Amino acid sequence: MWIVNLALRRPYTFIVLAIFMLISGGLAILRTPKDIFPNINIPVVSVIWTYTGTEPNAIANDITTVYERELTQTVNNVEHIESESLYGIAVVKIFLQPTSDVSAGIAEVTAISQAVLKQLPVGITPPLVLSYNATNVAVLRLGLGGKGFSEQQLNDYALNFVRPQLITVSGTAVPYPYGGKQKYVQVNLDYRAMQARGLTAADVISAVNAQNLILPSGTAKSDNLNTKSELTPVLRPSEI
Repeated sequence: MWIVNLALRRPYTFIVLAIFMLISGGLAILRTPKDIFPNINIPVVSVIWTYTGTEPNAIANDITTVYERELTQTVNNVEHIESESLYGIAVVKIFLQPTSDVSAGIAEVTAISQAVLKQLPVGITPPLVLSYNATNVAVLRLGLGGKGFSEQQLNDYALNFVRPQLITVSGTAVPYPYGGKQKYVQVNLDYRAMQARGLTAADVISAVNAQNLILPSGTAKSDNLNTKSELTPVLRPSEI
C-alpha cells in the first residue's frame, strides 16, 4: 500500500512518469528491429552434387557416402551432417557449431569438395556450395505448368527466363528449378561384344566424351576471293 500512499502524496510526479513511459514505449516499438523468424545461430553449409542419369542408390553409394566420410576427416566444428540422395542429385548439409566461423567452414568444405573429385565417378563436376542459416527458409514456392508444354520445355523456361527475372529482386535467393526432365544421352552396352573386342565401359565413355565437342561458327576466307562459308557448330550429345 505504500506505493499508493506515495502516489496520492505526489500525483504530479507519477503523472510525468506515466507520460515518460508512454513516450519511451512508443519510441521503443518504432526503433526495435522486427523479423518474422527468430534468429537461430546454427550455420549450415549445403553442398549439391549433380550426376545426371544416376539412380538414388548409386548416388548414395558412390557419391554421398564417400563425401561424408571425407567431411568428417577434414572439416572442423561439425555438429552433424544430413544428406539426401535423389535421382541424379545428392544434397549434403553440414551443420556447424553455433560458435564456429562460417567463412572458414565454407573454405574447408570447398577445398575438400575439389580434392574428393578423384575418388568419385568419372566425369562428375565440382558441386555447388551454398551457405545457409537455420532461419533462411523458403517463403515462396513457384510452380510452372502449361498445356501443350513438355517437361523439358518447362524446365528450360524456368531456368533461362523465369529465374533470371526473379534473381534481380533485392534480398532474394532463388535456387535452380527442381523437377522436369533434362536432355541426356543413354548408351546401352553389349558386354559380350565388348569383351570380344577387348573394350571396357570406360573406353566407351572416353569415346563419347571425345565426340562432345564445341566448335565455333563464323566465316572462312579463301585466297583473294574473300568467299564466306558458314561453319556449323557441332552439338553436344546432351543437346541432341
